[in-house]
Parts: sequence; C-alpha cells; structure tokens
Amino acid sequence: MLESWLVVLIVALVMLALWAYFTAQRLNRLHIRTDAARASLQSMLDRRAAVAAALLPEAAAPARRAEAIVLDYGNFERRASVEREVTAAIEARPGIPPELVDAGVRVELAHRFYNDAVADTRALRTRLPVRLLRLGGTAQLPEFFDF
Repeated sequence: MLESWLVVLIVALVMLALWAYFTAQRLNRLHIRTDAARASLQSMLDRRAAVAAALLPEAAAPARRAEAIVLDYGNFERRASVEREVTAAIEARPGIPPELVDAGVRVELAHRFYNDAVADTRALRTRLPVRLLRLGGTAQLPEFFDF
C-alpha cells in the first residue's frame, strides 16, 4: 500500500517538473519574441523619424529627438511623448507624402506585434503557479508601448 502512494507521488512530482520545464521554455521563447518585436518597433519608429526629417523640415527637430531616445523600458514614456510630437508635425501638413504613409503603416504593424507579444508574455508570467515557482527568473516584466 505504501509503495503505491510513493509511485503516485513520484509520478506527480515528475509531471510537475515537466510542466515547469516546458512552461519555463515557453516563457523564454515569449521573452525572445518580445525583445525582437521591441527591436523591430524601434527600427520602424526610427525609420519613420528619418523619413519625416528628410521630407518635412518642420518635423526635423522632434524626429531627431525621437531617434536619440533608445526604446528601453525606462524610456517608453519619453519616447512616446516625442513620437506624439512627430505625429503631430506629420498630421499638421496637408497631403502626407506616400513615403510617410508607408512608414506610418509599418510603425502601426510593429506596434501591434510588440503589444501582442507583451500581452502573451504577461498573460503567462502573471499566472499564480508561474509566479510561485519563479519561472520568469530575473527577467523584467515587459511593458506595453502606447503612443
């Protein structure tokens, strides 16, 4: 009788260990996806700023300031406020050049992909078993980027 309980306990512990291992692997892949999406978003924001600075002289100053701010979690609010200035300078001009429209669409797509990756990562990281077992390690919880 005691041996059957021991077998059940060992099977349960092995199943828990396997779940934790595969969940940690998935979480690692989600963090990699989030980092890649953040890099892509920064690239698209920088591209839009460069195009805006080249085509619209009134957008050159905020575009240069935007490009100077690295898109890190501590700088999200600063970058978002400068990006709003770039957007306002672009929208203030009648007849937006097609290059800027294309850059804007690319920014919107990169923004959507990044926020989707953050939502998926946060959904897994905030589950109680994941938090209790500390499967997220020391990685910072990703933040949404809204501008």
